[in-house]
Amino acid sequence: MRTIEIIFSPTGGTEKVAHTLSKRWSDAPVQIDLSNAKTEFSSCEIDKEDMVLIAMPSFGGRAPAVAIERLKQIPGNGAKCTLVCVYGNRAYEDTLVEMEDAAKAAGFHVIAAIAAIAEHSIMPQYATNRPDISDEKQLADFSNQIAAKNSAAASIPGNRPYKKGGKAGLVPKVTKRCVKCGLCAEKCPVQAIDPERFAADSQTCISCMRCVKQCPQNARKVSGIMVSIAAMAIKKACSVRKENELFL
Repeated sequence: MRTIEIIFSPTGGTEKVAHTLSKRWSDAPVQIDLSNAKTEFSSCEIDKEDMVLIAMPSFGGRAPAVAIERLKQIPGNGAKCTLVCVYGNRAYEDTLVEMEDAAKAAGFHVIAAIAAIAEHSIMPQYATNRPDISDEKQLADFSNQIAAKNSAAASIPGNRPYKKGGKAGLVPKVTKRCVKCGLCAEKCPVQAIDPERFAADSQTCISCMRCVKQCPQNARKVSGIMVSIAAMAIKKACSVRKENELFL
């Protein structure tokens, strides 16, 4: 039996949560990176005996559409899977049920779901440095409980139909610090960045912030004014520390 991580983690927070969970099951999990636009996901091999963890962030209360699309291409073959949505302490709303529907459509057997907290990818003042030590202990306990589970997951919170998804509101811009190394265009999960001008297509960009996070020259920025407005809009919802949740 293998442990397999199927992860969409543009800035690393979701990946950190996923590793905290899966290391209880295996020292060397196999990883399938849903953010890699060049992967042929239909060719991924999953055995029924495998233990699968599917993790992705919540973008405005929904799962990233591109991650859902790619997940559906992976043949689940009846393998047990745990769903993990990661959010920045505001709300995950319909993310888990959307993931559940996609996983079942791909042929996975959903046995558990987790809503976990990680530092907000755009506004790091929310959920700063999470997952922290307390989170890691809680996630380790969740992992142990899941390891002994075989039956289908209990009711997972969320609505069907899902809430309406929003368009990318914060599109990173290239600055004069850019040295045209091409890393942003290469690593963009949706190939939204022109490999010659390094400008992002606002219609394609999903505001995942990978290009901002990975740029070695710190040459990509989002509007500080727009970030401040967005931060104020969610301040009340993010003011109280939220805890990780397990659904078995």
